[in-house]
This record gives sequence, C-alpha cells and structure tokens, in this order.
Amino acid sequence: MTRISIAFQTDKPLSAYGPLAAAAEACGFDTITVYNDMLYQPAWLPLLEMARATQHVQLGVAAVNPFTCHPINIAGNIALIDEASHGRAYLGVARGAWLDFVGVHPTRPVTALQEALRCVRHLLRRDPAPLTGDLFPLTGGDSLRWEVLRPDIPFLLGTWGEQTIRACISEISEVKIGGSANPGVIPHFRRIIDGAAAAAGRNGLHVGIAIGAVCVVDDDGDAARALAKREVALYLPVVAELDPSLALDP
Repeated sequence: MTRISIAFQTDKPLSAYGPLAAAAEACGFDTITVYNDMLYQPAWLPLLEMARATQHVQLGVAAVNPFTCHPINIAGNIALIDEASHGRAYLGVARGAWLDFVGVHPTRPVTALQEALRCVRHLLRRDPAPLTGDLFPLTGGDSLRWEVLRPDIPFLLGTWGEQTIRACISEISEVKIGGSANPGVIPHFRRIIDGAAAAAGRNGLHVGIAIGAVCVVDDDGDAARALAKREVALYLPVVAELDPSLALDP
C-alpha cells in the first residue's frame, strides 16, 4: 500500500502548526511528519498542535535521536502525542546529524539505536522488569506512572545502513531513506529489509519503506527551484555519499 505524506521543518510560530496540519489533512495526505533537526524546535509541541487540529492522519517525528534525547523522554513524549491524537502517532528514530555541534560523537550508534528502540518499547509496555543493555539499561521495579494509550506505537528507523537495519529489524515497522527522492534506491533497500526480516523470523513485507526529500512549491517556478537548491544544500553533505545507486562527482 502506498501512502503519501508531507513533512514540515520546525521553524514556524507554534500557532502555525495546527492550521498547516488541518490543511494537509484536507488535501488528502495520509501522514504528517515533523523533523527534529538540530537547532530547530523540538518536535513534540508542534506535533501536539497538529494532533489537536486533525482527525484522521497519522502523525509522527522523523526523527529523534537517543543521544540528545534519552529513551525515557522519547517514550514519555510519544505516548502523550499518541494520546492527544487518539492513537494516530508513530515514532521515528535515527542516529541524527550535526551532533558534533554539541560535542556528541557516537562511538556505537548501531547498538544505541537498537537499545533505544527496545527501551522505548519496554517503557510503553509499562513493564517493570529489568531491561539489560550496555547504553540504555533499566534497573526494573518501576515504569511509566500513567496509563499509556498504546504500547504498540509503530516505530520507524531512519538509516541508510544495512548493519543498522539488521540490528533493529525486530523493533520497526518502516525504514526511512531520508533526504532522497531517487526511486533507484528502493530495490536495494527492499532486498536488505527482506533479508534482515527473514533472518529475524519476520515477513519483510511487514516492514515498509519511506522515501522523501526536500520539496518546495510555489507559483513561481524559478523561485521554487532557487529555494530548493538552498534547502537541499543543508542535507546533501549528510546523504550524498550514502546512495549506492548513484555516482556523484564530489
């Protein structure tokens, strides 16, 4: 099943997010995403405004990282967004970019993402049992202290890495190939996902693929293209070398 989504950067007045989401829902989009990029607004309050202004669309963040936001805070925030949207939330998790700005240099990002997803799910289930982990353990004996609407909120993994997909495949319902509008990468990642899912005893078709890129829409085509170039420039250094289907001149 193909779903069409729209994503917003979190650089707007708080009052703008509700009307934007309502307009997107009225236009027929299936999913509304907000980014959580470094130095922009955290995604949670924009998502809350969007949840209050919509009725049907799926809502989520793509993506939050476990290095600047601990899984216990991720779990609490996404549980509240899910409650506010009456069960329409999804959670996107990724390694993240530009972390060096705050002096964060992850040495075990694959392990961190795998453990973060497990930790968030454990917390959403309000399971008081201990959870082992090298980076995000839980000592047990307690859990989230309010009634969570859904313990099975869908998880999206933002990554280009086969190793990361294989490590996290048991926890996720979708992989996002962020910063790309190249359909040529989809068969490559479909093979990786199907293989990883089979090794984990899952059906690969139960793990979707999301692909998306910066878009600019304007009645003035020249202005739209000029702005698109400037907006894409932010992400190009992060993803340009990751696409296995392209040969780009540096």
